[in-house]
Amino acid sequence: MCRALKVVCVAAGAPSLGALKRAAVGSDWELTPGATSAPEALAQIGEGAHVLVTWGSFAELVRAARERYPGMRIVWVGRGEEVAEANASIRSLGEIRDAIRGLPPPGGPVRS
Repeated sequence: MCRALKVVCVAAGAPSLGALKRAAVGSDWELTPGATSAPEALAQIGEGAHVLVTWGSFAELVRAARERYPGMRIVWVGRGEEVAEANASIRSLGEIRDAIRGLPPPGGPVRS
């Protein structure tokens, strides 16, 4: 059975989250409801998400997600300082889909 990637988007407010989700939507993955706070995002990640896309001041969330879920793919969108724990740091919403596609696949070695 194939399983689509689940992508959690997080932004500071509802309008920003809507714009981020529109930029991140893709036929190769499924978007979760999204979040406007770190606790909401971590809860959605805990429900089996594979990718986290943040827009705004969420460096601490990126660090927490990396610590709790070391294999998670993380895309950070921002114009300030890059977040070292992110797999990709991009500057614009237009780069999101390519950043998600360009990251290594989720998971690790197949175990039986």
